[in-house]
Amino acid sequence: MAQPLVKKDDDLDDELEFSPFMGIEKGAVLQEARVFNDPQLDPRRCSQVITKLLYLLNQGESFTKVEATEVFFSVTKLFQSKDTGLRRMVYLIIKELSPGSDEVIIVTSSLMKDMNSKIDMYRANAIRVLCRIIDGTLLTQIERYLKQAIVDKNPVVSSAALVSGLHMLKSNPEIVKRWSNEVQEAVQSRAALVQFHALALLHQIRQNDRLAVSKLVGSLTKGAVRSPLAQCLLIRYTSQIIRDMGNHSQSGERPFYDFLESCLRHKAEMVILEAARAITELDGVSSRELTPAITVLQLFLSSPKPVLRFAAVRTLNKVAMTHPMAVTNCNIDMESLISDQNRSIATLAITTLLKTGNESSVERLMKQITNFMSDIADEFKIVVVEAIRSLCVKFPLKYRSLMNFLSNILREEGGFEYKRAIVDSIVTIIRDIPDAKENGLLHLCEFIEDCEFTYLSTQILHFLGIEGPNTSDPSKYIRYIYNRVHLENATVRAAAVCTLAKFGFMVEALKPRITVLLKRCIYDSDDEVRDRATLFLSILGNDDGLVETDNDSREFLFGSLEAPLVNMETSLKNYEPSEEAFDVDSVPKEVKSQPLAEKKAKGKKPTGLGAPPPAPVSGFDAYERLLSSIPEFATFGKLFKSSSPVELTEAETEYSVNVVKHIFESHVVFQYNCTNTVPEQLLERVNVIVDASEAEEFSELSSKPLNSLPYDSPGQAFVAFEKPEGVPAVGKFSNTLTFVVKEVDPNTGEAEEDGVEDEYQLEDLEVVPADYMVNVGVSNFRNAWENMDPENELVDEYGLGPRESLGEAVKAVTDVVGMQSCEGTETVASNARSHTSLLSGLYIGNVKVLVKAQFGMDNRKEIAMKLAVRADDQSVSEAIHAIVSGG
Repeated sequence: MAQPLVKKDDDLDDELEFSPFMGIEKGAVLQEARVFNDPQLDPRRCSQVITKLLYLLNQGESFTKVEATEVFFSVTKLFQSKDTGLRRMVYLIIKELSPGSDEVIIVTSSLMKDMNSKIDMYRANAIRVLCRIIDGTLLTQIERYLKQAIVDKNPVVSSAALVSGLHMLKSNPEIVKRWSNEVQEAVQSRAALVQFHALALLHQIRQNDRLAVSKLVGSLTKGAVRSPLAQCLLIRYTSQIIRDMGNHSQSGERPFYDFLESCLRHKAEMVILEAARAITELDGVSSRELTPAITVLQLFLSSPKPVLRFAAVRTLNKVAMTHPMAVTNCNIDMESLISDQNRSIATLAITTLLKTGNESSVERLMKQITNFMSDIADEFKIVVVEAIRSLCVKFPLKYRSLMNFLSNILREEGGFEYKRAIVDSIVTIIRDIPDAKENGLLHLCEFIEDCEFTYLSTQILHFLGIEGPNTSDPSKYIRYIYNRVHLENATVRAAAVCTLAKFGFMVEALKPRITVLLKRCIYDSDDEVRDRATLFLSILGNDDGLVETDNDSREFLFGSLEAPLVNMETSLKNYEPSEEAFDVDSVPKEVKSQPLAEKKAKGKKPTGLGAPPPAPVSGFDAYERLLSSIPEFATFGKLFKSSSPVELTEAETEYSVNVVKHIFESHVVFQYNCTNTVPEQLLERVNVIVDASEAEEFSELSSKPLNSLPYDSPGQAFVAFEKPEGVPAVGKFSNTLTFVVKEVDPNTGEAEEDGVEDEYQLEDLEVVPADYMVNVGVSNFRNAWENMDPENELVDEYGLGPRESLGEAVKAVTDVVGMQSCEGTETVASNARSHTSLLSGLYIGNVKVLVKAQFGMDNRKEIAMKLAVRADDQSVSEAIHAIVSGG
């Protein structure tokens, strides 16, 4: 039985939560459920038991098939009660129990009777329950009643039918789409909720027909919508149409913008906010278009309602990322929100001010933030810290006050994510502002003296090893590093030993002292620390000729793995000990790609067609195993790169095809991943005919068709081409899918004997220069750059024309060369006027390539770029410049 309620005046902790369901058990509640079978029903008692059952279900308690069936049949007896409250509880429990198809028939008649009842509350609830538990077969029997309910005079009944339609659209779309006329009529309803639900359902029915959606929105924007909720939906649909149609029409005006602007004068606050948000999120929005939206948001900043203040300041915060100057007029209003009782509002106000403030206001803002930081949670503090990081990059002359602020909050209490955000900010400032290096390194050294997070300590020690030896007085950091050897756990001690070795190698004057410290580490209790100390002593002393040159030592201490760490780990796990040693060169160099997401159509699996073939494999290792297992491709040598899947068909088509480009030294193999999404069809002799007339350097070698392609069982067809060895040949290929279609009996799953030959035109495919470049990152770009031969460096300047932002230009260049961004340089500040991007990769022939790309933007948004390329082979440096100039 359930435990008795605990009285609030009992001598217990004030913070204890009191619940009427405290300690209830499933077995006891199931015993209580026997009251449903009493000849004289007690509605109050029955309602209490149903409430307990609902509580158990919503807490994740699982009922066995027998238990659920017993409860369900007992509940059905409660339909004889005329109590309105109990009837509503019965509807709820039936909906939550989700009875099987063989049990639904028991309550269908009772629910259909309620659906035609004179009591509107019964009708509405019966519709909701019926639509939740019945399948498509029974749905056709009650379709007529549902159509009538949609246009019912009672808004509760009409809304219930419309919401049920929204749910059923996922499982029975063909039936729901037949209700368009009734739903269209409900859109004109004077009831706010009915109009809202009708508009949502009508849009869902037409969402795959852009022209129909555009006509719907066009007709409703003329003033037919009265409901504020429906108006908000209409604004969202309008924004989507504007995005689909492009920024401007031929007349130069943005379509439907006048409607959005008129909504800013609506009497409902939610509509005004929705319209303002929609305008601020338009692609390429101009200052003139932003002005009316910013004006209404500024008025909401002084609203007495916290929700309006929050919505306004959050929207302005997003606008400040792309148009900081447009928000500056609101700064005075936002400064008053710093002391707002709602900490979320205050945090957003602070971060927005940090994005829009000028250099002269930095000191004043810092004073206000200092008092504010102690009152907010870590998640809000992280937002503030990230805003301060951006501000420091924007105003580098103010780094001292910002760095002092960060170092002060670093000493305060806080969780791991908060501390990591501060450390990342200090590291960013050190990298971007050379004058801040020594001051920032000392702040980090003081932090690791009392750091409780192993991860942060090791990361800071690694950073110290890279930056510390290049400062004016490297010796002042040795004390902090060596303290870690005595006071920390084994992981941090091992990191400290590595950092000491880097100082000893880079600073000749410190080598004798470092050697003495490392010798003390030989007697450490941890074997990893002892091994590292012994190894680094050998390198620093060059005992036994362990390394041949200083360059070898530098590469060992400061170099990075040529292969991603996750690939190295996978290869080592798969390695089977044998006489043949593990070959590091065999580790894939490509950054691990995400598994291929196959579009699976839901439905009953066909039977009688044999076991389905395996799904397409993905990932470099899997691709390599697959290709080497095919005799036609086994002689092509080692696979250099496999691209990400490229879609050759649109979504929701009857056949889904994407292609993966496999690059070898003198061959290219196209792997076509095909999926048949038509349940009534079996495809046989599936092949792809490739026209390479626009790819002159390629000649088709062989193809491997797919014998059979059942419904929802992905398969692969292959086409191989030969190309000049080691040459990054490019070209365009036309693709046509050919196959034999056989009809499948939906009852037996058996395919017909005779089939019809057919073909399906696919999108064109291109092999581009980026396909010959593997994404391989380096952990320390500067050292990797310095270790490359400067004789192979080529520098040139390019004009990239007008662009919306520097970020767009950086992404375009990165995509053209197909290289990996290093050290977070892919992220560009929204208002940046200059940026340096660091890229690395492995060119065909296993040639390392590094690129420094410096971007600049003038007042007309014209982008200029200075490109410096270093590679192991000068011809590759020339090839990268040729790719950029041709891209």
